[in-house]
Amino acid sequence: MSCAAVAVLVSALAGTPPHAVSAKGEHWIATWGTAQQLTVTNAQGGPGGRTNVAPAPASATSSGGPPSPPPQSPPATPPSAGSTGAPGAVAAPRPTVGPPRAYLPATFEDQTIRMIVRVSVGGRRARLSLSNMLGAEPLEVGAARMGLHQGGGAVTPGADREITVNGQRSFTIAPGAVIVSDPVTLDVPPLAELAVSLYLPTTTGPPTNHPVSLQTAYIAKGNHVASERVPADTTTTAYLWISSVDVEAPDDAFTVVALGDSITDGFATTHGQNRAWPTLLAERLAANRRTRRVAVINQGISGNQVLRSGAGLSMLARLDRDVLSRPGARWMILLGGINDINFRSRAGSSNPLTPEELIGGYRQLITRCHDRGIKVMGATLTPQEGLAVATERSEQVRQAVNRWIRTSGEFDAVIDFDAAVRASSKPASLRPEFDPGDFLHPNDRGNRAMADAFDLDVFLR
Repeated sequence: MSCAAVAVLVSALAGTPPHAVSAKGEHWIATWGTAQQLTVTNAQGGPGGRTNVAPAPASATSSGGPPSPPPQSPPATPPSAGSTGAPGAVAAPRPTVGPPRAYLPATFEDQTIRMIVRVSVGGRRARLSLSNMLGAEPLEVGAARMGLHQGGGAVTPGADREITVNGQRSFTIAPGAVIVSDPVTLDVPPLAELAVSLYLPTTTGPPTNHPVSLQTAYIAKGNHVASERVPADTTTTAYLWISSVDVEAPDDAFTVVALGDSITDGFATTHGQNRAWPTLLAERLAANRRTRRVAVINQGISGNQVLRSGAGLSMLARLDRDVLSRPGARWMILLGGINDINFRSRAGSSNPLTPEELIGGYRQLITRCHDRGIKVMGATLTPQEGLAVATERSEQVRQAVNRWIRTSGEFDAVIDFDAAVRASSKPASLRPEFDPGDFLHPNDRGNRAMADAFDLDVFLR
C-alpha cells in the first residue's frame, strides 16, 4: 500500500508543546520506553493477548538464547491480584503465534539482570528511569550500569557508565514510585542498543514488568553489573523495573508516544529483530534529515483495552504514566479498541460495546493530551476476520469506529492502518502475506507496511 493511499488528515492545534527543560536549561526527551503491567491480573488475556499471571520459571533456559516454549497445557487459574502465587507459580499457555513466554520469577535476591533496549534518537548524555509503581515493597538496587550493547548481552568495553541516583551508587525505590537517575556522559548513537544492568541484593518481591520485550535479558547470581558479559544461568524476555531511557537533545527534538495493545507491542514480530511498527517508524524518522530528531517510544501492552483494565491498566487509566509524563512528548499515536470490541461483542454478551462508548474513550484521551499540548494521531483498527471471537457485530463496530476516526476531525491527524494491511478482495481480513496465522497480528512485513504508511512531514506541522 503506497503512502498516497493512506489518508493523513491534519488540523492545527493551538498551544505550545511541552518541553522537558530543567532549571539548567537542559532539554530531555524519552528515546526509549516501555509500558509496565501488574504482576498479576485477572484472567482476561484477550484475543492474541495474554494473561500476565503469577510469574513462572517454566520457560527459563541455561543459555543466552530466548526461552524455549513450554508444552501446551490448559489455562491455569490465576491467583488473586497482588499475590505472588505458589512457589514455582503458573503461567498462561503459550500462544501458537507470538513471542516466547516470559520467565517472571516470584522474586529476585542477590542477582543481576541485564536488559537490552534500542533507542531512537541518540545523544551524548543519557539517564535512566526505573519504576516500582506496581510493587508492594521497597525495591533496593545495589548497583546499576548502562552501556552500549555489542551483542549477545555483552557490553562494549569502555562504553558503559555507572548509574547513580542523587549521587548514590545504591538506592531504594519506594512502592509506587519512579526514580530518574543522574545523567551520565555517554555517546549514544541513533538507533543504538543499550545494555541496562541492575543488581538486586535483597528480596524484591514480584517485579514490575513488561512481559513482551522482544529482546533477551540475562540473569545471573551475584553482582555482575560491571562485567563485560553476564554469566547468565537464566534468561527472560521481559523488561523488569526499567521504564525509560532519556537523552539530552537539541531544543527542537521531541518524542512520539505510540499508545496501544498487542499490535503496537509487536506481538507477532520476530524476537530480537526490532520489527514492531513503532521501531520501524523510528528508523524512517532517523533516516530523514528533517525528522532525525524525532524519537518514538513504544507504550503498547498486549491484550490492553481502552476502557477497561485487564491485561494491564486500561489506556484511560495509564495515560498519565505512559504518555503525559514522558519527557519531550509532543505527539501520541493511538491504536486501541480491538480488544474492547472483541471482549464485548461476543454472542450472548449482556453488555455489548457500542461504537459511541469507544469513541467516548477516544475523546477523553484526546482532551487530556490536548490539555498538555500533545497532539494525537488516530489509527484505524486493523482487520481480524477469521479470528475465533470475531463476529458480524464486532466487524460492524470496527467499521463504525474507523469511519469516525477517518472523518470526525477530532484527531490532529489520522493514520489509516486498516487500509495499509487489509486484503483488497476481503477487506475484513489481513492481507495473506501479512498474516502470521492468527488472523489478527500483522507479522514483520505487515508492521513494515504500517510504518511505511506514515507521511513523516505530519510530525513537523
